[in-house]
Amino acid sequence: MDKEVERRGSIKDHELLGGKTSVGHEEAGHIGELTPEERVVEKKLKRRIDSLIMPLVMLVYLMNYIDRNNYAAARLQGLEADLNMSPTEYQLGLSILFVGYILGQVPSNLLLNHLGKPSLYLGGFTAAWGLVSALTSQVTTPGQIIACRFILGLVESPFFAGVLFYLSKWYTKTELNLRMSIFYSASLISGAFGNLIAAGILKGLNGDRGLTPWQWLYIIEGSITVAIGLVIMFVLPDFPQTWKLLSPEMKHVANRRMAVDAAEADFDEPGMASQLKGLKQCFTDPKVYVLAIAYHCLTGAAGFQNFFPTLTRTLGYTNTVSLLLVAPPYIFMTFYSYGHGILSDKLGKRFLFFVYPIPITIVGFLIFMFTRNFGARYFSFFLMVFLFAQNGTIYSWIGGAVPRPPAKRAAAFAAINAFGNAASIWTPYTYFPSEAPFYRTALGVCIALQGVAALSAILLAYMLKKANQRLDRMAGEDAELTEKDLAVLKRTAEVEGIDIASARRLQKGYRYTI
Repeated sequence: MDKEVERRGSIKDHELLGGKTSVGHEEAGHIGELTPEERVVEKKLKRRIDSLIMPLVMLVYLMNYIDRNNYAAARLQGLEADLNMSPTEYQLGLSILFVGYILGQVPSNLLLNHLGKPSLYLGGFTAAWGLVSALTSQVTTPGQIIACRFILGLVESPFFAGVLFYLSKWYTKTELNLRMSIFYSASLISGAFGNLIAAGILKGLNGDRGLTPWQWLYIIEGSITVAIGLVIMFVLPDFPQTWKLLSPEMKHVANRRMAVDAAEADFDEPGMASQLKGLKQCFTDPKVYVLAIAYHCLTGAAGFQNFFPTLTRTLGYTNTVSLLLVAPPYIFMTFYSYGHGILSDKLGKRFLFFVYPIPITIVGFLIFMFTRNFGARYFSFFLMVFLFAQNGTIYSWIGGAVPRPPAKRAAAFAAINAFGNAASIWTPYTYFPSEAPFYRTALGVCIALQGVAALSAILLAYMLKKANQRLDRMAGEDAELTEKDLAVLKRTAEVEGIDIASARRLQKGYRYTI
């Protein structure tokens, strides 16, 4: 019975090629790639996307990280003493943000994909978290700031996973690593200049108008974020097909190049049911779990950045100098990550560029754990931040490993980001004050997490290699297609305005990037 169903539900590739609506030979040659004319339009399109979208999302992410991490800078400016916080309460305030952050991830991304208005959605939540940050300046007890941190996590939750999904609607898998590296570099810039701003406030606004430096820090940075959120609501384009500044030709090329990249049309079925279907597809894909573990390890190992000002203070300098010393490692990695992303995209490699920074970071952790020399310990920071080069790679790897449909990809970005950031709930508790200045337990955990990340990358590369081998077999002329395969091809054919045979040829060209 099963064999009969399979026989009736399958079709030979040569039968597809003989369909009544087959395209001409010249047109068929371009089904799996853009025509020369479309390539010219694509260059103009990418310049327009890069010149508007990338600066906007980077600006918001810059403020996102500054607003999130000013808690660590405020610690050096007297936050703990003014609120009479114990070390345990401070750590709770650090980790509680990520509880709220995780809770909102998956439902938020599905809602974003369903509403189709990233400008209003992301801009509105940006203004919201800026307001929460500014109001945090008025807290007077540990309980109040812990509550504010939880609320801040909730209103921040739509942004990061939402932007990762948003960028995957604009850029192909061969373009994503560089753009993800550029996007993520905003967090590195915030790590550098956020602490420079904090140092300036510490010097210039200490006691002004009766407010402490940490209160000014929250007010100034929160107010800037509110203003940027309002700008995003009016300026950020939504999706290619709805961007009014694009000509019809550019809209066609924008959608077509994404379809060519994924070997199928980048659209969901209408209705909220498709979002729930995408959620189910996400959680039944083993690749999502492997990526989530890898990202959890990265986020946990990167936890040292929450204590970066505290770690630099162990070098023996004043609070102001300690904040200034945070900047150079971040600035170095900002520029390095650009080259890292460009080379990864150019070579079409993800596994190699995810794994090679791991031993470098481990050496950095070991140096900090077992030396007292100023030069060696400060140099170790430049090795630790190689971990941030891995982030751009894993973001692009997610987009390439979970390509379509959009609802599945939206759920995957959110689920992976949520599980990854769960590491930020427990890792702060590994930095025991009694272990200063070496923090051997915490950095030992970082080393272990990097080891697990390497194993996860090996497993993912194996899974993708096996998937590519299956695609190779399916590319054979005598390969049979099931009814499910045909349904996908029909949807792509309808969107692309081609026949099923041409959609079949389009699908043959897709392979996962390893």
